[in-house]
Parts: sequence; structure tokens; C-alpha cells
Amino acid sequence: MDTDKKRFLTAVSVLIGTAIGAGVLGIPYVAAKSGFFVGVAYILLLGVIMTIVNLYYGEIVLRTNGEHQIAGYARKYLGKKGKIALEFAIIFGVYSAIIAYTLGIGESISFLLFQNTSHFLLFGILFGAFMSAILWRGIRALKKFEKIGVLAILILLAAIILIFAKDISSENLYTFNPQFIFLPFGVVLFALMSYNSVPEVNIILKNDKHLMKKTILTGMTVCVIFYILFSFVVVGVKGQETPEIATLALGKIFVFLGILTMFTSYLALGNALIENFMYDERFRKKEAWFFTAVIPLIIFVFIESFEFFSFTKILSIGGVVSGGLTAVLILLMVLKAKKNGNRKPPYSLPANWLVLGVLSIIFFIGIIIELKNLLF
Repeated sequence: MDTDKKRFLTAVSVLIGTAIGAGVLGIPYVAAKSGFFVGVAYILLLGVIMTIVNLYYGEIVLRTNGEHQIAGYARKYLGKKGKIALEFAIIFGVYSAIIAYTLGIGESISFLLFQNTSHFLLFGILFGAFMSAILWRGIRALKKFEKIGVLAILILLAAIILIFAKDISSENLYTFNPQFIFLPFGVVLFALMSYNSVPEVNIILKNDKHLMKKTILTGMTVCVIFYILFSFVVVGVKGQETPEIATLALGKIFVFLGILTMFTSYLALGNALIENFMYDERFRKKEAWFFTAVIPLIIFVFIESFEFFSFTKILSIGGVVSGGLTAVLILLMVLKAKKNGNRKPPYSLPANWLVLGVLSIIFFIGIIIELKNLLF
């Protein structure tokens, strides 16, 4: 295989692996509640929008000398306040994901052992304590397990299609519930978030920077197709009985694969956040570990004591706040990068205040609707 093709495939796999995580397990539920085709519309619309945002981010990376993470680009082009806003978005998103996965694994283990989710809080706490111990002992040696989550979710989809395709009922797909028409926005947005992969893709491509645009387009297209197929099968089989964690409706082996996916996603995010605290915020290891492993567990226990937050609600809040805010900041950065960047990129997308304003309004509307649903 040619070197450029190998780099391209590696870069695409990194982007797909970053986007496709445990968040996909919540998409069938919101699609079933709102209507399958409403869910598909959200996947397609947000897939296009997030692809554009990633392309803008790719252009920012290609216009800038040196290797940076997204907070570094924010500081360069938006100043200290922009960096602080970006870091808030990142931490909020990681916390939301970790709390959602703690809840999801707690419910999954309870379901495996007792055929119900009543004991989710206990098993969530035990899982959180287990992950705290793993993160404290040193996660670099465990980074290889992050790749297992991607493999698990691909196996999950293939197995679900092969086993359940014959049981799909068209009646389950032709439903529409207008009261839940906005429900998929946050969960789908969360599942499409792949910002962290863009700088890594840039490093992988080395001298083949001209492949950045193709990599983003290919990777995001695969993710969109994946989410539609996954939702098609699960909603087609289970309909309105689709649970918030899709695997709970498919049998014990799929519940186990769902646990594995959430575990590896948690591990990847915990790893990234500890490194962010230690290298960007200059935290000591103990402080970085405490804010990554202990604080989210405390928040999990606190919010679940009120029986209000659910798996998809947490993902949705994380998606609209973290994903939406990050996207808006990227849109602001690209204007600065076009003006103040120090390299000529292999591609350049049109960017003006009208285009960026429309995209930003979409994200702000999503945030407002999510907060309205949360508070009222």
C-alpha cells in the first residue's frame, strides 16, 4: 500500500474512532421518541454542519505553524478569554460524558445481574471507584484499550444488522411525535463531536496535508451512515420500546459490548482530561486525577439522587453546551486564522459573517431549547 494511502486510512480511522463512541447508544432512543425519520433528519443536518465546522478547524490547523491542541489555537486567535471559554467547553463535555457513561454502565451491570436497572446507583459508584483507581495507577499503559471501544462498536453494529434485520417492522419506522421533535438535537450533536481528532489527523498526514479535506469528508460520512444504520435496525425492531441505552433491549452479549464501549470511551476521555490538566493547566498529578476521576463521581451521585437526569439527558446537555460552544468558537477562530495565519493551506472554505452567523444561530437555538427543556 502506498504511504499516502496508508496515512489517509489511518487518519480516517482516527477521526471515526474519535466520533463514534458510547454516545451512539443513545441515538436510537431519541429517534424512536421523535420519529425515526426525524432522527435521520437530525443526523443528516447536523452531520453536514459538523463536517463544515471540522473543515473550518482543519483550515485553522493548516494555516498555523507548530502543533497545538484546540485550546492552543483558541489562545492564539481569540486571546486568553477565548482559551478560557474553550477550556470550559472541553471540561463540561468530558464531565458530561464521564457522568453519562458511569450511569450507563451502572444500569447495564444492574440489568445483567438483576434484569432491571434499579441498582444503577450502587454499580455506578463501584464503577466510578474502579475507574478512579485505574486512572490513578497510570493510564498511559492502558491507552491501547481505547482502540477496543471502536472495534466493539463496529462488531456491535455488524452483529445487530445480521441478527435483527429480519425482525424490522416498518410500522416502527413510520411514527412521528411532535412533542419530542427537538429531542434528538443534543444527543446527535454529542455523537458527532470529533474536534479532538483534527490536530491528530494533521500530525498523521505529515507531508500529505492535501488529504486533510478528504479525510474529514470521508470520516464524517462514515459516521453519519453508521448512525443511520444503527438507528434503523434498533428502532425498526424495538420501536417505542427502545431504551435510553440501546443495548439493553438486545440481549446480554450486546449489553456487555455496550459496557465495553462505554468503558473504553471513559478511559480515553479520562486520559485526555488528566493530560490537559497536567500539561495545559500545570496541575500536579494528584490534582489532575482528583478533578478527572473524583469530582465527576461526586456530581453523578448528587444529580442521580434527584432521579431527574437520564443517560440521554446528560449526553444532550453535554452535546449542546460543549459541542455548540466549541463549534461557535471554531467559527470565530477561522476568521482570525484567515487574516493572521502564517501558512497557506491546501484548501480554503468561504467564510463570512453571514455564513458563520447562520451556523452559530443554529447552535445557540439548540442550547436555548435544551436549557428550556431542562429548567421547565
